[in-house]
Amino acid sequence: MKVLQYFKFLLYPFSLLYGMIMWIRNRLYDNGVLTAVEFDVPTIAVGNLSVGGTGKTPHVEYLIRLLKDTYRVATLSRGYNRRTSGYILANAQSTAAHIGDEPMQFHEKFPDITVCVGEERMLAIPQLLGELPETQVVLLDDAFQHRSIKPGMNVMITDYNRLFTRDHVVPFGRLREDRKGYHRADCIIVSKCPPGLSIAEKASITQEINPLPHQQLFFTTLQYGTPYDMITHEPVTITAGKTILLVCGIARPEPLVQYLKEQNDNVFLLSFPDHYYYMDSDLEKIKKELEALPGNEKLVITTEKDAVRLHLLKEAMQTKNLSIAVMPVEIAFLFGEDISFNNFILDYVVRNTNTIEGSIA
Repeated sequence: MKVLQYFKFLLYPFSLLYGMIMWIRNRLYDNGVLTAVEFDVPTIAVGNLSVGGTGKTPHVEYLIRLLKDTYRVATLSRGYNRRTSGYILANAQSTAAHIGDEPMQFHEKFPDITVCVGEERMLAIPQLLGELPETQVVLLDDAFQHRSIKPGMNVMITDYNRLFTRDHVVPFGRLREDRKGYHRADCIIVSKCPPGLSIAEKASITQEINPLPHQQLFFTTLQYGTPYDMITHEPVTITAGKTILLVCGIARPEPLVQYLKEQNDNVFLLSFPDHYYYMDSDLEKIKKELEALPGNEKLVITTEKDAVRLHLLKEAMQTKNLSIAVMPVEIAFLFGEDISFNNFILDYVVRNTNTIEGSIA
């Protein structure tokens, strides 16, 4: 353990160097030396200061649900780890390999919105608006550090279990830039809070983050739904006696592991790298792991994000008679703050949208 701690401290000078590079870059944008492009359409960036694992995706989905019945919503993501490049508009033939796992998840769950990907968001937004000029709101997925665009609103998410105030710049920590980057946020959300977070702890965290006068601070928790079969979409029941094998390639599976262990004692984790693309050999590994586990009733569970990647192996799964259940997840606001958050978002969109001509009939 001491050796690992010593090695970690060896990384500290590299964190200082990287942090300085990011500081210079941010100052160039702040002082107008580097230009950030603004767009007339309302743009809401959802991101974080840290590298993955804050629960960004279910927060984007919350915004989609909030807006899609009134406005023509589009999501724009980088499409991390996809096997394509450039600007792509999702269509009926799209897969996770084509547009990335998170955009594919949006596309499958919300077929009535526009989903697109593009590494250069500054170029992708004009392409999107050129193809679909009726677009009224653009949700920028994971764009907090993408300074070439100046969004109308910045929503920054920080994990309750690893607040940005207690973290350091990579590689010593997990921050993509100095903690003071939170100044750019209009709204800060502390995610993955325990459902029973106390008023006293909320006050303590609020004091620690010390939001600026213009910033709103909210607290959310994860809520897991009823699992369903990945192929048939039929509901799957988790009984107390079942042995569960959780298969996932996400940054932080701990909250889901904890939730499943609260429902069942026999929970085992088979973990893969974040955004991992499964292969046929992995299906064999899953089957062997499952067979080796104790109990007569066994169940494989995965996340929604993993499901869109596993779906690329749908035929192989059916051939191997391998059933996998998907665990859906949403976020819920604590302390009855959902109305305040909704109004905060809607007020911004209304102020920047032609609601008479633009609202959905």
